[in-house]
Amino acid sequence: MATRTKKTSAVNDAAADSHELIRVVGARVNNLKDVSVDIPKRRLTVFTGVSGSGKSSLVFDTIAAESQRLINETYSAFVQGFMPTLARPDVDVLEGLTTAIIVDQQRLGADPRSTVGTATDANAMLRILFSRLGKPHIGSPKAYSFNVPSISGAGAVTIERAGQKVKERRSFSITGGMCPRCEGRGAVSDIDLTQLFDDTKSLAEGAITVPGYKAGGWNYRLYASSGFFDAEKPIKKFTKKELQDFLYREPTRMKIEGINMTYEGLVPRIQKSMLAKDKEAMQPHIRAFVDRAVAFTTCPDCDGTRLAAPARSSKIGKVNIADACAMQISDLAEWVRGLDEPSVAPLLTALQEALDSFVEIGLGYLSLDRASGTLSGGEAQRVKMIRHLGSSLTDVTYVFDEPTIGLHPHDIQRMNELLLRLRDKGNTVLVVEHKPEAITIADHVVDLGPAAGSGGGQVCFEGTVDGLRKSGTSTGRHLDDRSTVKTSVRKPEGALTIRGASMHNLQDVDVDIPLGVLVVVTGVAGSGKSSLVHGSLPKQPGIAETGVVSIDQGAIRGSRRSNPATYTGLLDPIRNAFAKANGVKPALFSANSEGACPTCNGVGVIYTDLGMMAGVSTVCEDCEGKRFDASVLEYHLGGRDISEVLAMSVDEAEAFFADGEARTPAAHRILTRLKDVGLGYLTLGQPLTTLSGGERQRLKLATHMAEKGGVYILDEPTTGLHLADVEQLLGLLDRLVDSGKSVIVVEHHQAVMAHADWIIDLGPGAGHDGGRIVFEGTPADLVSSRATLTGQHLAEYVGA
Repeated sequence: MATRTKKTSAVNDAAADSHELIRVVGARVNNLKDVSVDIPKRRLTVFTGVSGSGKSSLVFDTIAAESQRLINETYSAFVQGFMPTLARPDVDVLEGLTTAIIVDQQRLGADPRSTVGTATDANAMLRILFSRLGKPHIGSPKAYSFNVPSISGAGAVTIERAGQKVKERRSFSITGGMCPRCEGRGAVSDIDLTQLFDDTKSLAEGAITVPGYKAGGWNYRLYASSGFFDAEKPIKKFTKKELQDFLYREPTRMKIEGINMTYEGLVPRIQKSMLAKDKEAMQPHIRAFVDRAVAFTTCPDCDGTRLAAPARSSKIGKVNIADACAMQISDLAEWVRGLDEPSVAPLLTALQEALDSFVEIGLGYLSLDRASGTLSGGEAQRVKMIRHLGSSLTDVTYVFDEPTIGLHPHDIQRMNELLLRLRDKGNTVLVVEHKPEAITIADHVVDLGPAAGSGGGQVCFEGTVDGLRKSGTSTGRHLDDRSTVKTSVRKPEGALTIRGASMHNLQDVDVDIPLGVLVVVTGVAGSGKSSLVHGSLPKQPGIAETGVVSIDQGAIRGSRRSNPATYTGLLDPIRNAFAKANGVKPALFSANSEGACPTCNGVGVIYTDLGMMAGVSTVCEDCEGKRFDASVLEYHLGGRDISEVLAMSVDEAEAFFADGEARTPAAHRILTRLKDVGLGYLTLGQPLTTLSGGERQRLKLATHMAEKGGVYILDEPTTGLHLADVEQLLGLLDRLVDSGKSVIVVEHHQAVMAHADWIIDLGPGAGHDGGRIVFEGTPADLVSSRATLTGQHLAEYVGA
């Protein structure tokens, strides 16, 4: 009997140990072409390939998405009703999946009340700490929260007791920490009235200068016919009551020109219609007006701390909670370490571990009161990593999307150690990555390609890093590429002067940025690069006349109806060309307007919602996925209908609109820019939601290249770019400079540094250890001096 049990146990062990792989068979998500791979568990696997080759489609949209869907299915139908419904990825077999934890580059919420502290739970622990130890004691942890307002109330309540109704007086109060003036935002908006109207004119003469309030329009008639003031009288001659009614009157129901309407003062009306909206979603002319008319100033009551006076009065020693949140996290960790209070020992230990995780991951230079919307993509990703570092979970699949983004070569080594530590705890670590320093630590490499878009989606290589080097794939050939430092650099044509820059951690910096050349601003993460370039440079006198085009890392917004043609403005000249050639109106050639297929409303597919089950999407039978009404497809330009044009790649369309019957110079110019940034393979109608991070970055770059400006500021343009694509980007930067532009690049990539005409290096460290200029000069001088961390890594990179 014992023998039989032993034999059965051995068989079971062998069966359990056989599940050492994540098997993917026949994946067809986005551009994947029946991809099949075996990924070893409890190993570090890096996915490489050119931007748009299908890495994210395989790792995030197939493996991680199916893992999350299967976990969601373990909950009850009631709970699933509150969760996002995920469709099963288009794949034949997925075996050996474990729980997937996704750490992606999605920016943290840009809500003004969201900070680094609230996003990581460090604030929650600090609030409890102050509610226990703060003197004077002002209340519960809510009293220290800038998201909780203080409210109180009193009144009579009716209670039925022993068959009788009894009235009792009740009162309640909640002590919150929110500053009542700025409502926990730390800043108050101030409207500049001179930007709303010209007081020398009357309403009839067009005194209101707000977009959409032209004389004769509905908005104008609301005020002119209200009867509260004379529309023919200049505003500066209004009485005090007339001006009050014009600007601030409360909503009032009245009849205007025979129609029931609500009259409201101009200021509250603009606050509701324009200032309550997301600025990014506004039309350009309205956004320009908001920038002009509204000034955000630090709240005078709380001095930008967001907290009410009682919360600021309660202290531990000489430190209140606002002071603690404003400290650099590395300093705050030391302060917490110095607190010796047995009554809250477990809390102090947990808080200490959380703050030490920030320092360990290279974010010790941040402060807890830093708005989360101001973090770069790389910083946001590392903030999300913090909660996983101390986790006791094992046999989990961690999925990372370019964790080295925004990291100086000096910091990449630390990130590599963290990834290896997660693996060594018994986890499977999947990383999408382009940096050679991060690829070389992999146990297993999957290289996708050979090209991007429709030319990619295949596994070109699977194996070790040494095997990749010998494989002859694009990644293998470029893995050991090293740029050489320029022997001759361009001569500057003047300079932009920055004097006394002290934003964030900058320490009264004076610097001259040469014009007419390629300038690279570099330094370790948190040294003050973005503060200098994005914060201080635009405020310098004379910069507005130069014309600055700033291209940051902000995400492209767009639904599944958006595509490269709509985002870049390419569709407008195409629609006009079709309309002119066929003698009809342009709106017919928009799938979001009159030309849309009536069955699917121009989406091309029909979605069926199945409650807590994953929704089903089927191709529209009427338009066969072309998105347009059949009558619209009868109109042609150069022998093609509008759906065929949107199915073209950028390369095809560039040739199509260059000459012949379809010649459209406006469209050709935009397509040439898309080709210049290496997006020739994209189809014009591909939904923006299916583009990779690198493709979105370059799409944004192509759009901004049309803007008129003498100075281009680019924030880490190599983000999401393959080693082979970086060469193309350098060629584009050269063309910009040679055409007479000045290009300033904030960058960590050594190939871009080596290609620069002038380098400005900030440091020497991060946070209050940085914020100083440690080097200015040519790349050759930086390499020969090796005086800074950047110089040492650049010298190592170029083999000097």
